[in-house]
Order: sequence, then C-alpha cells, then structure tokens
Amino acid sequence: MYYGDNLDILRRYIPDESVDLIYLDPPFNSEATYNVLFEEKNGTASVAQIRAFEDTWHWDMAAAAAYDEVVTKGPDKLSRLMEALRMFLGANDMMAYLTMMAIRLIELHRVLKPTGTIYLHCDPTASHYLKLVMDGVFGAKNFLNEVVWCYKERERVLPKWNPKHDILLFYCKDHSAARTFNWRAVAEPYSKVTLAKFKYRDEKGHYQIRGRNIKGSPIRAADGLRPEHEEKYPGLTYRDYLEARPGVPPRDWWQINIINKAAKERLGYPTQKPEALLERVVKASSNEGDLVLDPFCGCGTTLVVAERLKRRWIGIDITHLAIRVMRKRLLDTFGDSLSPFEVIGEPTDLRSAEALAEQDRSQFQSWALSLVDARPYGEGRKGADTGIDGLIYFIDNREGRVGKVVIQVKSGTIGVKDVRDLRGVMEREKAEIGVFITLRNPTDAMRKEAASAGFYTPPEYSSHRYPRLQILTIEDLLNGAKVSYPEMAGDIMFKRAAKAKPRAVQLLLNPPRGEKEV
Repeated sequence: MYYGDNLDILRRYIPDESVDLIYLDPPFNSEATYNVLFEEKNGTASVAQIRAFEDTWHWDMAAAAAYDEVVTKGPDKLSRLMEALRMFLGANDMMAYLTMMAIRLIELHRVLKPTGTIYLHCDPTASHYLKLVMDGVFGAKNFLNEVVWCYKERERVLPKWNPKHDILLFYCKDHSAARTFNWRAVAEPYSKVTLAKFKYRDEKGHYQIRGRNIKGSPIRAADGLRPEHEEKYPGLTYRDYLEARPGVPPRDWWQINIINKAAKERLGYPTQKPEALLERVVKASSNEGDLVLDPFCGCGTTLVVAERLKRRWIGIDITHLAIRVMRKRLLDTFGDSLSPFEVIGEPTDLRSAEALAEQDRSQFQSWALSLVDARPYGEGRKGADTGIDGLIYFIDNREGRVGKVVIQVKSGTIGVKDVRDLRGVMEREKAEIGVFITLRNPTDAMRKEAASAGFYTPPEYSSHRYPRLQILTIEDLLNGAKVSYPEMAGDIMFKRAAKAKPRAVQLLLNPPRGEKEV
C-alpha cells in the first residue's frame, strides 16, 4: 500500500512487466464535488487534500509540462494523438485531464505483463477521449471490450435520459500472448426458460426433455439448441453440455446494483464501487497468486476483493485519509487471517514527519489525525473561527450518551496561547476532552496550562479519570502514545467493514457446483 502520487510511485517502485491485472477508477472530470481526491488536477504535480473540491480540471504550467513530456518522450502514435487533441480541444480543462491520464497510462503499460490486462473505469463524460488515449498507449489492436456497467438508483426529472451507466475500457497488452480470462468463474445464471429444458429427470437422475430420456442422446437442433453444437461436437449429450457450461458466458453489459445507503459494505467514502463489480473483474482476469494493481484505490475495494480471492495486490492513493480507511477496512474485514502487508510513503520517524509538514501541511494534519484515529472535521477544512481539526466521539455510560474529543494539530511555532485557545474551543463545543497534537516540543508553560484544565470523570464511573486537556507530540505518537478517553463501547468514528465469512460458512451457504450441501 503506497501513499503518494501514483505517477511517482509507479516510476520509483513498480518494476517492468510485473503486474497481471490493472484496474483503475480515476476521477472522471465530471464537474461533481467530492470530499476526497485531488486539489490540483494536472500531469505531474498532484497536490492531495482532504477538503472538498470540484472535479473540474484546469490547464496550468504543470499540465503543460506533462503534455510536453508525453509529446516528446511518449509513444509515437500517442504523441501525434495528443497534438491532434490539443488542436481540437485547446488548452482547456479536458485537455489537462487527458494529459494527466496519458502520462500515467504510459507507466501502467510499462508495468503490465505481456499476458496482462487492464480495465479503465470511466463515465461517458470522457470515455470517448480516453478510448483514443488507450489506443495510443496500448494499441487499437489490443482493445478487447467496452464493458457497460448498468445500475439503478433514484431517477431525477431531467431534460434528457437519466445517466445510469459507467464504462470499463478493457485492453490487453499483447493480443497474441496467452492471457487469463476465466469466463466460467463469472458465468451468468441460465434463464428460467433454459433451465426448464434440463429440470426433468427420471428416477435414476437422467435428464429428460419432452418426456424423452436424453442421458446419452446427442444434442439436436430440435431440442432447442443450435445446430452448430451438433456439428462441432458430435455425440455431445445434454449432460455434457450442462456440465461444460456452468452458465451463460458473460456479456459486455453488467447489471450490478450500486451501494445503497443501507448496504453493509458502504463505508461512506465518495465514489466507492460495489465489491460485486470488482469480483467480476478480478475473477475473470486473474488467477490465485497473481498481482493486481489499483493506482487510484480510494477506500480499497480492489484490495479487499483481491485479498479475499487470494491474489497479491498493490494499492496507491494520494491521501492519507484513503490509506487510513483502506488499512482499517482490511483489518476489520480479515482480522488475523489478513496477509502481511506494509504501507510505504507514510512518515515513520520525526524527520520524515517534519518533511511531510514542509511539503504539505494539509496532508500532515490528516496523517497526524490518523495516528489517534480521529475523524477530520468538516472534510478537513478548518474554518477561520472553529479551531477544530479533528474529532473523536465516544460512549461513556450505559445509556449510550456520546461524548466528544476536539483535536487541534500544529506543525509550526507553538505557545501557551494555543493551549488557552483550545480550552476556549472545548467550552464552546461542550467537549469533554481536548487534545493538542504538536510537531514541536511544548513549553513548561503549555504543560502547566493544560494541567490546570483538570480531569474528566464519566458518569457512573467515578474511578476513571481522564485529563481534560492533553498535549501529545508527534514523537510521542510514533512511540505508541494514545489519547486518553473512555472507550467503553469501542471505536465509533468510522463505519466498520463487514467481517469476511469463514470459508466453511461460505461453502455451507453457497456450495460450489458438484458439492453437496451439509
């Protein structure tokens, strides 16, 4: 799991031809507003922010620099295509978006094995342009499918057809190489009409149709099956046919429900995709032990599905909040059975924490909040008069009363005034506890001011006392220090991912074809 700009991560860490399957779900240039993605939308200098932004891309110096790199150093056909697109589109938002995608697709092509495949998830806003870019990078002859993902949700009254589908552009790296496509693993159920032809059996279990025993009878067109089967497979029986074809070979349109607000797998993360969608991709285009890469992995749906299906995985995201959500989701879902993994790019010592603060104070704040499992306040935007960077909620009595911890994060110069200001915020917000997280060491006066705030004692638990105002340094947190607050009901900050069912339970509930139910 990598924290950082995926362009930089791909170039620094991912070897040539090492990945079996790539799935990417980048921002669509949809002009929608999201809570977590990019602030600057360009080719090489992506600046990550937790705060909300409009998914509208802008042509700037960084986008122009990325365009120059693609045109001068990229594949010849892609270079000519990008020149033509710029002549057609101009130096506008869409061109900035396509440039950002093109420079990353070059790297994704490099890391994909000759036998590998890639799915680019997009919507009709830019899918027609992205298909041209994919042709320029992977080659038009390596285009396999344009898969349409159809879904239902509340309809709106619009002066046009309600948009209810996304596009997955499916390419291979080398059409002449043997590639994985496990169609039987994603075969679709037979229709009731088809199943009715095979549902009749005699007392010996032999299939019958129209009252005729067909255990050993060859397939015939008169029995409702195509004549070419009889010509291609002489002597093939209905039993052979049914066992050889566990379902209908998958089509290039998929009817899969979106994640509704009440769904167990819903984590509240913007743009989260259903696991069923990723299961179809991973099952069909990889095998156990293969390496799956998601360079825009968000809340980690690809990683969870790959882990469940016994694939190795690499996830990349540019926000610390996403890394935090993914890590928690994996731990909640798989517990002790989770394969060992590491997070690369996050600070691990004081020096790297200082470097992050200098590079991006917003991401430093997000990372610091992740060390204490706090929720960013207001999607990471500290207002001029709120004085709150993060929140922790807790339950402190048997009736379920919710208490609150307010948190401030400071990476620069600090003084006793900052502690007094936090006390004022606590009083205004009626918070039981306040926490001051600092990169610098606090002064004696600051510690004395914090101590003067006294202790918080939960109702019904007079033997438990918690400092009302706590000062924690980044060095303290890296060494294992924790915020002191009542944890009687456990963490209620983030929705917990549903725990994976043990394999034995899965067999009982959904026995594979040929296995008996117990």
